[in-house]
Amino acid sequence: MTREEVFAKLEEVFADVFDEEVSLSDSTTAEDVDGWDSLAHLTLISTIEDEFDIEFKLGEINNFKNVGDLADAILKRVG
Repeated sequence: MTREEVFAKLEEVFADVFDEEVSLSDSTTAEDVDGWDSLAHLTLISTIEDEFDIEFKLGEINNFKNVGDLADAILKRVG
């Protein structure tokens, strides 16, 4: 799976979770997305894990600084 494919899937997940299209970049953070609070974050991570059939460790999730870090972690697992 390419980085572009990961971002395309992530944009679909974000649209589902936040009920609107979200344009993502490597530097996108929770501050850039309306409604991305702690509860939405849990839903987002769970939905991403389901979509990509992966499971993140808590420490890993805590180290995500932006969507780029998230995409990198996904790519490590799905190649």
